[in-house]
Amino acid sequence: MTEAYEVIVVGGGTAGLSAALVLGRARRRTLVVDAGEPRNAPAAHMHGYLTRDGMSPAEFLAVGREEIARYGVELVRDTAVDVARGEDFAVELASGRSVRARRLVVATGLKDELPDVPGVAERFGKDVLHCPYCHGWEVRDQAFGVLATTAQSVHQALMVSQWSKDVTFFLHEVAEPDLADDDLRRLAAAGVQVVPGEVAGLVIEDDRLTGVRLADGTVHTREVVFTAPRAVPQTDLLVQLGAKLTETPFGAYPVVDGTGLTTVPGVWAVGNAMGFAEQVVNAAAGGYRAGAFINGELLMADLDATL
Repeated sequence: MTEAYEVIVVGGGTAGLSAALVLGRARRRTLVVDAGEPRNAPAAHMHGYLTRDGMSPAEFLAVGREEIARYGVELVRDTAVDVARGEDFAVELASGRSVRARRLVVATGLKDELPDVPGVAERFGKDVLHCPYCHGWEVRDQAFGVLATTAQSVHQALMVSQWSKDVTFFLHEVAEPDLADDDLRRLAAAGVQVVPGEVAGLVIEDDRLTGVRLADGTVHTREVVFTAPRAVPQTDLLVQLGAKLTETPFGAYPVVDGTGLTTVPGVWAVGNAMGFAEQVVNAAAGGYRAGAFINGELLMADLDATL
């Protein structure tokens, strides 16, 4: 039999749990489907979230799961593999379980594809980082390297110079002529050294990053490397439902209104499922907003049906 809920939240990260918390407190029968693959899992700490600065992402999510349970929200460790829209939304889970709901929240986030450079994946979240706002303070004044993934990596090199005046920009597979003249001037003004040539790998000694090795064998001593992963939005369910997507420099994301409502009536997208730059604090706010709006919409729909 197919189990019925009022709302199904697909994704048990910050945005999904936040939406579920609001819905649970509003006495809505809610199911969270959590695949257990949060984007920030490699990080030991999260930052920039007032009163939660420095908390581990794992602890943060564990507390969130405890909180939604207080209000009767059900959470299942599973993956939504198929969805169909009829009178309700029918969701098929990898376990074979079938569930349906009147409203659907997609909080499936995105995945980071790292540069294929030896050492980068192994050190990601430790001394290979992507966000200076998330980790810049903790590594301030150290010797930074920035591993380019595209010509737009100039922006990252300029940004991290706010946290260290010792920054080396490794062009890797980006050709120097691809950089705009204005970008080169800004790099020079910021004191960023530009190093052409392919990066062959990172140098790791005693479980810490000590350098960046080029293909020609040259080693540049560095303590931290920043790089921009390729963002891969997890939009399969939205595509199945026919939601309109828009192309951005960071992938294709759903068109949403101010509450996260997609172009498919009854379907919301929150957190990194609707945008690349949603930090934990933004994701929590977006989930809250969607949850409150969904509750109000359900209330009015039921009152109208009664009338």
